[in-house]
Amino acid sequence: MRIITSLRTSLLCAAGLFLAAFAREARADSTWVYAVQITAALQTNPPSITLNWIQDMYGAKSYTIYRKSKEAASWGAALAQLSGAETNYTDANVRAGTAYEYQIVKQATLGYAGFGYIYAGIEAPLIENRGTVVLVVATNSAAGLSSELAQLQSDLIGDGWAVVSEDVSSNDTPQYVRSLIMNDYKADPQNVTAVFLFGHVPILQSGYLNYDGHYTRAMPADTYYGEMNNDWIVPGNPTNGPSYIPSDLALEVGRVDMANMIGQGAPAPWPSEQQLLRNYLHKDHLWRTHQIPTVRRALMGDRRGDGDGTLGMAASGYRNFTPFVGAADPLLGTSNIIEANIQDNAPVPQRWISMLDATNYLWAFGDGGGELNGCTYLGTNGIYDEVLSTDIVGSDARAVFVMLFGSYMGNWDGTDDLLRSVLATPTMGLACMMVGEPHWFVHHMALGETIGYGTRLSVNNNTLYQSASNAFMRAVYINLMGDPTLRQDPISPPSGLAAVGGTNGNVLYWTPGSDPVMGYNVYVSLDAAGPFTRLNASPVTGTSYTDFEPPGPCYYMVRGVRVETNPSGSYTNASEGVIAQAVSLPQSISAGITVQLGTFTLHWNSVPGASYRVLASPGISPPDWVNVSGTIVANSNSAAWSGPVGGGTQQYYFEIASP
Repeated sequence: MRIITSLRTSLLCAAGLFLAAFAREARADSTWVYAVQITAALQTNPPSITLNWIQDMYGAKSYTIYRKSKEAASWGAALAQLSGAETNYTDANVRAGTAYEYQIVKQATLGYAGFGYIYAGIEAPLIENRGTVVLVVATNSAAGLSSELAQLQSDLIGDGWAVVSEDVSSNDTPQYVRSLIMNDYKADPQNVTAVFLFGHVPILQSGYLNYDGHYTRAMPADTYYGEMNNDWIVPGNPTNGPSYIPSDLALEVGRVDMANMIGQGAPAPWPSEQQLLRNYLHKDHLWRTHQIPTVRRALMGDRRGDGDGTLGMAASGYRNFTPFVGAADPLLGTSNIIEANIQDNAPVPQRWISMLDATNYLWAFGDGGGELNGCTYLGTNGIYDEVLSTDIVGSDARAVFVMLFGSYMGNWDGTDDLLRSVLATPTMGLACMMVGEPHWFVHHMALGETIGYGTRLSVNNNTLYQSASNAFMRAVYINLMGDPTLRQDPISPPSGLAAVGGTNGNVLYWTPGSDPVMGYNVYVSLDAAGPFTRLNASPVTGTSYTDFEPPGPCYYMVRGVRVETNPSGSYTNASEGVIAQAVSLPQSISAGITVQLGTFTLHWNSVPGASYRVLASPGISPPDWVNVSGTIVANSNSAAWSGPVGGGTQQYYFEIASP
């Protein structure tokens, strides 16, 4: 447990001067004290939200509670002022079906401050329409990925997004790419909210920054693609461009880029850029459809401690992870936030990379002395026990969302970059970000928001969200590596949706997903790309639905819904949607038989999407029908089944299997 237990005993027994002398050393190994780790407990009748937090191990003088709506730009007056001995607060002025954002400010006995944030609610409403995402694809990187990109677009539509696609080349200028995004935004500024950069989309270098104390340089700045006020001036020399965003970002931005990820020194060659991109899209789909298993657990690897002052990079991990997985009490070791051993002589199985190799995590944080493709004391390489990008990929580090901090990590466009190596893992890594200078705030994900929402909030943050120290706020290098539309709590979707028209409307049938749900939402659209409008007022509890007034030729989407409960409260969550076109059965069905080379084929007129089965009975009477075909799904206007010609008399019939 590092050195915390002995320090705690000494501090509690010592005089004031002794406290002061050891305060900085203690904080260096106890970075969680700069965060207030908040969870929420709910009561539904009468409704109330109780905020709970872990007491400061070195003592607190006071806790101040603030509350605001999600959209509010300020916290306003304090909700409550509590003594430093308190560890909970109950807010009874709440309503079910609503979410509230809370800030807790701690004044510690030793003089530092701590900050905590949570977005809490009782059955907060479902976010159905998420806006429009501009999908920018570098076609020279993504050649041959048309089917995977089509699946991505289907998944985005199924999660409530509209999709606008833009094809670019890696050889285009960033200004040209931004002009495409800006045109899409100006065409629909109320709805265009996100940009997904896929492949080696051109990278803007901007500013004159030295965040890590090494040297001043321009930084890769995907923030450029989210600023829609046209305030960003880009002269020929990138160091003359802005170092800090000139105005708030309008769009959530994320990048998946596998250029120059070649695995230098790796025991086995890394896949090609195209194959790494294909695998990312495969992981993305598996995550969205709840086919990647994980638990509510986070891993911390905090080598830097308080950063020789009060920077406390790892406070971002403790502060953000607690509303997702529960509070951490490292002294007691009773939390779902697990501590890796970062000491010089740590056993290999206790190292950060070893623990990521051993089990699955929803979130992970790691910091240390950084380089372009590594970080000290999180791995097992060399005299500084580095973790390298080749370790991240080679051991298949198993965390979905990862926060890292170290020198040079802001320059994520280098060969075998450490941040992007998380995206190159075979099975789990979907998002990575450099966190600590400045701190990030993604706590809204606990109630269904996207990681892109937290990215934009963190980029735009100035004084609304605080940490003990928050250097380089609004710097141009605050970038997300990963799909910005990803959410935290996937549900297995339904499957096999069929929609067949008849005289009394369109009848829908589907098969449940593997996860329990309280029902289904049914949507209709005139276009497979949406927008979709919900038809049911309350969740449909069965696996069929009749639309008695269809709008004409149309498409349907079905999503499983349930109330999701986690350490931030509860909210209505939805699976990906499964989409099908409504078809009409023929008014009359005719069948025929063709015999050739000892095989006969029964064929009949059909409609695409309908499914049938063929049954057989020996002789004419009495019939004893047996399914001989299984289920046949018609892919065209005709369907057929073949069987061997046998002796005696057989009779066959076919029937509609679904719907």
